[in-house]
Amino acid sequence: MPIFETIGLAPNFVDYEAAWQTQREVHAAVAAGQKPETVLLLEHSSVFTAGKRTEDYEKPTDGTPVINVDRGGKITWHGPGQLVGYPIMRLPEPIDVVGYVRWLEQVLIDTIAEFGVIGQRVGGRSGVWVDVNGEFEKVAAIGIRVAEKTTMHGFALNCDNSLQPYDTIVACGISDARTTTLEILTGKKITPAMAAEVVKKHLGQIGTAR
Repeated sequence: MPIFETIGLAPNFVDYEAAWQTQREVHAAVAAGQKPETVLLLEHSSVFTAGKRTEDYEKPTDGTPVINVDRGGKITWHGPGQLVGYPIMRLPEPIDVVGYVRWLEQVLIDTIAEFGVIGQRVGGRSGVWVDVNGEFEKVAAIGIRVAEKTTMHGFALNCDNSLQPYDTIVACGISDARTTTLEILTGKKITPAMAAEVVKKHLGQIGTAR
């Protein structure tokens, strides 16, 4: 089971670039066998980050700055009310990146089930989705990087965050689907801190399935 480092939940939001530097340091130590597998759990200050496949037209239309990062995927938003998790883990050989993404999706599907939300996968699209009146809405995004057989970056689970920032971008390069939150789906206040405790349990339960 990995160790968990909660480096910032409300009201101690974490600057994205500071967290990215922490990721790099932990990643180097885990890859070298100097530190156990580690999951960083946090909330970021509001920020847009763009993966390597992001197109210019998908970026904010109002000129808001964007941080270009080395993960897969496209542009997304991070901010208060959203639980962000960075699992830094060594993958078994042969390396199966798709299998790792499916594993992360299952962790999140099992997590939101405990709040009464039925999550599922959508063919051709990563992350976790919810069927709302016959249309799929995204509740969790995934974007990862694997270097030296070790993962970094990870997932973002929308808990009780605002959806307004998504109005200015083409989130994850998907223009034909909405984004939602656990609070909207359940009608109850579900904070990142609450979700983090459930994520920890499920990461431990199926960690050996990687």
